[in-house]
Amino acid sequence: MRAVPRAVERLIEAFARLPGVGPKTASRLTYYLLRAPKEESLELAEALRALRDETVFCSRCFNITSPGADPCSVCTDEAREGEIVCVVEEPLDVLAFERTGKFRGRYHVLHGALAPVEGIGPEDLRIEELVQRVQSEGIQELILATNPTLEGEATAMFIKRRFEGHSVRLTRLARGLPSGGDVEYADSMTLSQALEGRREV
Repeated sequence: MRAVPRAVERLIEAFARLPGVGPKTASRLTYYLLRAPKEESLELAEALRALRDETVFCSRCFNITSPGADPCSVCTDEAREGEIVCVVEEPLDVLAFERTGKFRGRYHVLHGALAPVEGIGPEDLRIEELVQRVQSEGIQELILATNPTLEGEATAMFIKRRFEGHSVRLTRLARGLPSGGDVEYADSMTLSQALEGRREV
C-alpha cells in the first residue's frame, strides 16, 4: 500500500531531477503546490507548457528565442559588432553578459562544455557550427567565455586547437572570474572587468 499517491511521488521525482534540487527540497516544493491555490499550480503547469511550445534555439547563435524571431534579436541587430563573437556555454551566460551593458558584439552558445566522464564530447556541442560561422560571417575575434572550470578550460583549449591555421583572433576572459565558478553567477562589475582584460589564447 502506497504512503502517498503516485501523482505526488511523480512530482517529487520530477523536481528532484532538476539541478540543485535534492529530495527534501523536491518534497517541500510538491507539498507547497498541494496546499497552494489551484490557480498557482495551473499557472506553473502553463508556464512549463509555454516554455516548450514557445521557445526555440536561434539557428545562428543557438541562444533561446521565440519561433517567430529566428534569427534572434541579437543576431539581427545591425548596431552590434558582427565581427566579434563571445562564445559561452549556456543561454544564461548570454543574459549575464547582456546585464553588464558592456558587450556590443554577438554570441555563440555551445550548450555545454567538454566532459568525457559524462559522455559529452565535441560532437555534442555547437563547435562545428561556430567554425562555419567564422568562415561565412567574416568574424575577426572569438572571445572564449567558457566557465573557469576544468571542463570550461578543456573546451576553450579544444576550440583553440580547432581554429589553428585560421586568421581569427582568439581571446580568453581575464581572471576577474573566480576559478571553479560559473559565468551566470558573476556580478556585472566582475564580468565587465573580465571583458576589458581579455587576453590572447
